[in-house]
Amino acid sequence: MTRKIAILGATGSIGTSTLDLVERDTERFEVVAVTAATNVEALAGIARRTNARLAVISDERLLPELRERLGGTACEASAGEGALVEAALSAELVVAAIVGCAGLRPVMAAVEAGRTIALANKEALVTAGELMTGAAARSGATILPVDSEHNAIFQCLAGSNKGSVSRIILTASGGPFRTASAQTMRDASPAEAVAHPNWSMGAKISVDSATMMNKGLELIEAYHLFGVPSERIDIVIHPQSVVHSLVEFADGSVLAQLGSPDMRIPIAYALAWPERMATPAQRLDLAAIARLDFEAPDLERFPALKLARHALEVRGAAPIVLNAANEAAVALFLAGSIGFTDIARLVRSALEDSKHAPPRSIEEVFEIDRLTRTRLDALMQAA
Repeated sequence: MTRKIAILGATGSIGTSTLDLVERDTERFEVVAVTAATNVEALAGIARRTNARLAVISDERLLPELRERLGGTACEASAGEGALVEAALSAELVVAAIVGCAGLRPVMAAVEAGRTIALANKEALVTAGELMTGAAARSGATILPVDSEHNAIFQCLAGSNKGSVSRIILTASGGPFRTASAQTMRDASPAEAVAHPNWSMGAKISVDSATMMNKGLELIEAYHLFGVPSERIDIVIHPQSVVHSLVEFADGSVLAQLGSPDMRIPIAYALAWPERMATPAQRLDLAAIARLDFEAPDLERFPALKLARHALEVRGAAPIVLNAANEAAVALFLAGSIGFTDIARLVRSALEDSKHAPPRSIEEVFEIDRLTRTRLDALMQAA
């Protein structure tokens, strides 16, 4: 049977990798809805190419241009947050690849409706983990992780009793500053921070990789996905990005998932689950790689890891504050307004200043997010 899918964030790196896969297997997949934030031209091109029924642009000011570009097609053009939710509910499989907290509402709608969600938006689980997993339990929704690390853990756990898991080990490449001095990191430019040595990603997630905040967010995500407490989730630096994560079991066995650093591999696993599908990804040649290195992360040069673990252990609103402050600080860095090491400094200040109660709804998540960004603006003005 053809599987109907919606791709939220179709013009980004995850979205384009997803399209590369589904367009190679049109008998298995039918793209019914695609969305983008502001890239009207690319979105319209994707909608035309895939014969999607619905194309949604987040920025409502761009709707007239989208309608014009889709003229003569059967594709409906729409815009805004409500339309994003409509897109998420239009398919049985939702690829959630909108970056940041902006993707939370459509993902939550899909979860509440019992859909299968291929989740690449880690911020959704970070900010609303308990709300989302609770909704999934009630609706019967299936959340399939697309992040290479969590997808690796998901594969390693296949057929295993989670009660037998003693430890989860998330691997991290270390990013472009793995061996850089503290001075080099203080002086780093946005161009240097986004130059990831292994992966091709968007600017925001590339900066998160450089600060290692991405691994901190993945720590929180792993807690919600797999139910393993913070003290049993470890992080290890693995610069080759070949071992994507590992699971240690009670008997001492350790299972690892290996593959080339190509996001089409974990995306394909989520798309075809519970089966597998072919991908054009380069096959792993261990003899050519010759060695696999591992090392402990430097928590002094990469304080984001400590901040994220603290937020997970505090729980409540702390992960929301962590994520909102990080998103805002990364945007300031990319705009040239602050230095690279100021990102963690601002996040720490936001966490220390936070006095929010735990959220009871998605609306409260968004309110804490808004207040955190407002507070960060005030901190910048006072600096």
